[in-house]
Amino acid sequence: MTATTPSPLTVLGTGAMGTALARAWLAAGHAVTVWNRTPSRAEPLAADGAVVAPSAADAVSANRLVVVCLLDDPSVGAALDGADLTGRDLVNLTTGTPGDARSRAGWATARGARFLDGGIMAVPPMIGHPDSGAYVFYSGSAELFDEHRPALATVAGTEYVGTDPGLAALHDVALLSAMNGMFAGLLHAFALLRGTDVAPRDLAPRLVSWLGAMAPAAHATAERLESGDYTKNVLSSVGMQAAGVPAFLRTAQEQGVSPELLLPYLDLLRRRAADGHTEEDTAGMVELLVRQNAHPLPALPVR
Repeated sequence: MTATTPSPLTVLGTGAMGTALARAWLAAGHAVTVWNRTPSRAEPLAADGAVVAPSAADAVSANRLVVVCLLDDPSVGAALDGADLTGRDLVNLTTGTPGDARSRAGWATARGARFLDGGIMAVPPMIGHPDSGAYVFYSGSAELFDEHRPALATVAGTEYVGTDPGLAALHDVALLSAMNGMFAGLLHAFALLRGTDVAPRDLAPRLVSWLGAMAPAAHATAERLESGDYTKNVLSSVGMQAAGVPAFLRTAQEQGVSPELLLPYLDLLRRRAADGHTEEDTAGMVELLVRQNAHPLPALPVR
């Protein structure tokens, strides 16, 4: 194999994301072996040139580079149970927690594999398109990342964040958490206008413009958190924002809208003010969140 020959690889899991990854590698000239627990979901890739393996163990044995994109961490363990990982380079793109990644790294290393965890910052249609903005956080074996970076960069941009295997998942969840908070605010904003003469399509560009203008506040928040000084150059203090909470709640009540998407944030805001931090920037609310770590996770409803 010459230096310019695309390296062969295996993809375990052919859901929407796994299929998009496999097709992008196939389109770039890589020889790809695929496996899925439900064989019929892997068969369409055969038409694109992939080899469909009869078992995960066979797929793993086919190539040194093995990319895993399954439902969750237990699925990874179940799929690889019985597979010989000796000498394999395992890249886990399955969504999980930092703890999952660290445990899986130790598990893989004990079985003779190098391990790299990844957090995909994209949806399937973005994969394989250089201008889409898709990228993947990677953490774990630096040697594995350096060796296989050309192949990994074929499907999406790459950002290596450290040797701690849990860092990719941590970055992934941090960014997605911010996104979910934004989506919660968007939904509340649209709900407030339900039943009025303001069309959602008319509010949308105003929301995009406003949120775009607010996003750079992340830089100032980062500076305050690093310095520990929440009182310097405060533009909108905790006290000022807490004073506006009743207006948020009364407006929601008047519009017949549940405030449940906003209440957790507003509650923390009022607590921070009540604790005597009225002159500070809201960045200091992080201190309240960190102290919550000892609290148990809320129970999710069973459906």
